[in-house]
Amino acid sequence: MPEQTYLNWPFLEDSHRALARDFRAWADREIAPLAEEEPSDEAGLDALARELISRLADGGWLRYSVPAPWGGIHETLDVRALCLMRETLAQYSGMADFSFVMQGLGSGPISLFGSEEIRRKYLPDVAAGKRIAAFALSEPESGSDVAAMTANARLDGDTYILNGEKTLISNGGLAHQYVVFCRTEDAPGAKGLSALVVDADTPGLACTERFNVIAPHPLGRIKFEDCRVPASHLLGNPGDGFKIAMSSLDVFRSTVGAAALGFARRAQDEAIAQARSRLSFGKPLAGYQLIQEKIADMALKIDAAALLVYRSAWTKDTQGARVTREAAMAKLYATESAQEVIDQAVQIWGGMGVVVGSTVERLYREIRALRIYEGTSEIQKLIIAGQAIAAVEAEEAAKEAE
Repeated sequence: MPEQTYLNWPFLEDSHRALARDFRAWADREIAPLAEEEPSDEAGLDALARELISRLADGGWLRYSVPAPWGGIHETLDVRALCLMRETLAQYSGMADFSFVMQGLGSGPISLFGSEEIRRKYLPDVAAGKRIAAFALSEPESGSDVAAMTANARLDGDTYILNGEKTLISNGGLAHQYVVFCRTEDAPGAKGLSALVVDADTPGLACTERFNVIAPHPLGRIKFEDCRVPASHLLGNPGDGFKIAMSSLDVFRSTVGAAALGFARRAQDEAIAQARSRLSFGKPLAGYQLIQEKIADMALKIDAAALLVYRSAWTKDTQGARVTREAAMAKLYATESAQEVIDQAVQIWGGMGVVVGSTVERLYREIRALRIYEGTSEIQKLIIAGQAIAAVEAEEAAKEAE
């Protein structure tokens, strides 16, 4: 059991502490038995994802993925709750964490920008686990450079005709609907992007490839050929796509840091258990200063990551404004430090740490993608630097205006 003194920090309220306690007790019963499952084929992977979503729905936990008017718990998405839940799930199963967050990220643009009709159509079923959601942003030649996307939708009467391709889409081939970001306007770059909700059974939509990645998750390539999408499925206004994508990531980017934090906490637990039980030269590994140094570094990185993650989540929940800077810091530090923590856990485990099927080996594979998706570490650094420079320039401009 990881230490939980951080639950007493002022970033969290009593409701969050109760959630953390109740959710962990539930995960011990419902998720722990599935934690070691790692299907080797597409059918098994999809079946596990559906089973995890079903269990999360039956427990009522997917209600944290949507706002209260459409089946959720809170009036708006509670980022601290999402972080606590991702952190907990990641300590058990990367697939469970993935299945949970995609219901929120995949429907987040609908929660934030959908019409009443669209929200009513999709969100209650997302909360009930009856519909699996997906967020279709990346393209073969457009990853971090969102403004370079080429997928396009042309308005034809009361429908959009959508063409293009998306790749490395979480829940690709499994989802019931996709929030698809595409070009609808003549404006250059990000100004011409919009977001459409596209049902998976729309004629012309096909999952053309599934990807086999180091930590198995449902990932696919989606192709659109003259897909007719009702104009009423547009989120926000034409040209709002970039704002919708960034606003959604503003909510969920902090939770990526929380998942990394969960992986790191589990790795530290595994490392301490091994250091205490494994004898080397007549005494436990934990008795050696070099091992103690590693464990000290783990504890320091974990606490620093937790501070950044829950500061970002608290700021979003209580201030309501954009948290671009705070979320970028949380995601960057938590994912990078978790990679280091897990690497040291593998080192403490020695040869058994690289045996396929061991917990630290699985964590070593699970953490790697978090430094890439929802904005690479390099992109987070650009965001943080841009925010720091802009703050100085704004202060100078304000002084000149006095």
